[in-house]
Amino acid sequence: MDTMNKLRLGLPKGSLQESTFRMFLKAGFHINVSSRSYHPSIDDSEVEPVLLRAQEIPRYVESGILDAGITGFDWVVENGVESKVVEVAELLYAKQGLGKVRWVLAVPEESRIKDVKDLQGKSIATEVVNVTKNYLKKHGVKADVEFSWGATEVKAGELVDAIVEITETGSSLKANKLRIVDTILESTTKLIANKRAWQDKWKKHKLEEICLLLKGALAAEEKVGLKMNVKRSNLSRILEMLPALKEPTISNLTNPNWVALEIVIDEKVVRELVPKLKKAGAQGIIEYPLNKIIL
Repeated sequence: MDTMNKLRLGLPKGSLQESTFRMFLKAGFHINVSSRSYHPSIDDSEVEPVLLRAQEIPRYVESGILDAGITGFDWVVENGVESKVVEVAELLYAKQGLGKVRWVLAVPEESRIKDVKDLQGKSIATEVVNVTKNYLKKHGVKADVEFSWGATEVKAGELVDAIVEITETGSSLKANKLRIVDTILESTTKLIANKRAWQDKWKKHKLEEICLLLKGALAAEEKVGLKMNVKRSNLSRILEMLPALKEPTISNLTNPNWVALEIVIDEKVVRELVPKLKKAGAQGIIEYPLNKIIL
């Protein structure tokens, strides 16, 4: 195969790695990597994956060392490359689940700091130094911002006056007796591309294919399929009970008095819905997981 027809794709090492690999698996791509390797293998000969920290991926994409990469919007902003890369897709998943994460300004519960103005002359530790400095500048506050290599939560009140830390639920901050003062930045996972690579017809097409499959995998995350057999005489009543993604699929059975019905629904409603379906006359109810939903 022509070596030019290869997409060099950055995958995030660290907190996003497990969830990213799982999404790729649902999308149909099997990725394997040893514990000490930064060069994972993937069962797609047209993709060359590279494992890097999410923090570094934006600058390598912007420079063209990588054609594309998966990283957080926060790291795109921190690296100052928002206008220098192409956002191919927003992928709403994080370390623990679906949706956004937040970078928040937090202080010890007993701190006298109540808002950003109280940070004047104070010290702050964070991984997102540029994001924090821009936030302070926006509010006309001068404070000392230092880079934190990790364990940022334990520094608040001990080594610095405040921290800017990432959170999905806020539970870890509460466990460390920290209080959120403000949200500085909301972030989601992004698939970004180098501008030159995006202008390459083959690479753009390949990225669009990957994007389609990843979005399909995400769309299926909180959905399941349900199959059941229903008497025609009970069909109207059962149809009224079904919160289907689209119109349910209804198929004839060899017995003309019965039909097979199939739907896609939110997984969270299944445990309440199935007993009601059974009571309404549905039989042979089967629940099955979904890998992808392509709309």
